[in-house]
Amino acid sequence: MKITITSFGYGHAEPPAAHITLDLRWHFRDPHVDPALRYLTAEDQPVRDAVLETGGIAELIDATARLAVCYEMGPGSDQHDLTIAVGCAGGRHRAPTVAHALAAVLNLEDYDVAVLHRDLHRDVIDR
Repeated sequence: MKITITSFGYGHAEPPAAHITLDLRWHFRDPHVDPALRYLTAEDQPVRDAVLETGGIAELIDATARLAVCYEMGPGSDQHDLTIAVGCAGGRHRAPTVAHALAAVLNLEDYDVAVLHRDLHRDVIDR
């Protein structure tokens, strides 16, 4: 089973079609509120650190990886790939960081994982 993980920002467009969608907007601290992080992205270590140190994020990543494995166990699953969408407000901080961390966990389990970032390089959304 191939797994595609797409990060995105709800503020740019509708969420992409997916079997599993994680909405990080309301329950996890947004690095955007820190002026030092606002114009950085998940490509920058300070952003990744801030997101991955947020309470509940590590548990969410592990739980989502376990959920993805369940899809492989279903009847007929060998014929279908799995798509996971991870969204936050702008798609620059939380979503791409979680997408990469989730891919790393699934890669350790020998899954074929591709990560796409729909909105990572879009402009910061004024909020």
